[in-house]
Amino acid sequence: MCGVFGVALPPGSGTEAAAVASTGLFGLQHRGQESAGLAVSDGAEIFLYKDLGMIAQVLDDRRLPSFRGDLAIAHCRYSTTGSTIWENAQPTFRLGPRRAVAIGHNGNLVNTRELLTQLEGGKARLAATTDTELLTTLLADEEAPDTVQALLQLLPRVRGAFALVILDRSRIIGLRDPHGFRPLVLGRIPDAGPARDDAALWASDGARDGWVLSSETTGLDIIGAEFVRDVEPGEMVILESGREPRSVRFAPANPALCVFEMIYFARPDSYMEGRNLYEVRRRMGEQLAGEHPAETDLVMPVPDTGAPAAAGYAEASGIPFREGLVRNRYTGRTFIQPSQTLRHRGVTMKLNPLREVVRGKRLTVVDDSIVRGTTTKQIVALLRKAGAAEVHVRISAPPIFHPCFYGIDTQITSELIAATSSVEEIRDFIGADSLGYLSIKGVLAALDLPYDRFCFACFDGRYPEPVPYDAMSRKFMLEEAVPAGG
Repeated sequence: MCGVFGVALPPGSGTEAAAVASTGLFGLQHRGQESAGLAVSDGAEIFLYKDLGMIAQVLDDRRLPSFRGDLAIAHCRYSTTGSTIWENAQPTFRLGPRRAVAIGHNGNLVNTRELLTQLEGGKARLAATTDTELLTTLLADEEAPDTVQALLQLLPRVRGAFALVILDRSRIIGLRDPHGFRPLVLGRIPDAGPARDDAALWASDGARDGWVLSSETTGLDIIGAEFVRDVEPGEMVILESGREPRSVRFAPANPALCVFEMIYFARPDSYMEGRNLYEVRRRMGEQLAGEHPAETDLVMPVPDTGAPAAAGYAEASGIPFREGLVRNRYTGRTFIQPSQTLRHRGVTMKLNPLREVVRGKRLTVVDDSIVRGTTTKQIVALLRKAGAAEVHVRISAPPIFHPCFYGIDTQITSELIAATSSVEEIRDFIGADSLGYLSIKGVLAALDLPYDRFCFACFDGRYPEPVPYDAMSRKFMLEEAVPAGG
């Protein structure tokens, strides 16, 4: 998870990049709710502000006017491991002997212990307990005088998931790891610069355009930018004020986008791999209806992420679609809460049943996933208390058998109910009358894309990037070095 955003505006545009970046970040709020931050360059200095809280609380109108410059990056954080403290908020910043850099990171590195041995002075130099802090310090220390060259020296030593936006005094660099585990897109703000008579100043193509990097296309939409293309796995895109973007390849591409982005993480109005995610998820619901039919009176989603799949299930099955749960719009996503206590409290704060709809009815309840099972158990209990006659749970993803080390908060197998329980045991635990999961084959049919373009490791255990994993203790072996959490 995490949301990253970057913008480079042409000189004299009359708009501050900080305002554009913070607005674009609102389109990514669903990707992280623990902290937010912003880094801006005016060409001479880098200015940084970050704090715990939602974007609207941190990057508000009281603070933004003081950030002036044509270059800005922004970040909202969802931690995997690593504490929810101010020091771990992003962007991270480091003033090194050769450069000042700020970084916003989405993903997890898997070789932090190895990287820590390369850091002069070791862990004592790090102000935060994140892999992003380590990466920022290593980049600031790199001997090459130019940031792009420094990255070309550093990145071959870095392994794991990383979609980065990097700010130095004169440019923004966006890049994705060679597998492209996490998304990043390039967008254009047409004619963002002022009308000028000086033809020589604006002679180069795109000199009046603004250029944008965003975790998802929703970040582009909110600021009126046009989608240009995905940043490719293993590619660096360099944005400079008043210039066309440049591309530098730092590694061969071996695509493995996290399929959970398509199933759950990204907003349904986003586009990934050329696919609208609402339509992808609706087709997953159609596939699910074919694989796991149920004789019920109505189909209902677990709001909001289950809605597209529930619509597809209803269409394919011919069973009426109804809203059986109302979501409180002023609460966050329960899955990305940092503790089980907050996740438990979040369910009762977030969802309330429509008793007149569900009372006496046989329900097909469609959700996107079951991770730990506790949230689904509470939802089934809510519906039974509201008078549902039967509750048949349908999940538009396969069972999650394996932990993720690339940016999801599931790094211990024992937290995953499917890893320790059969489908029938899970059904009994959540209190449902029946339970059905979509198959990997069904997911691929809905995507209409080949298996080898995605990472399915949480479903089938095939990790594209090797991780230091102790099968006996079921623990992520890096936590004693530097906790991840970009």
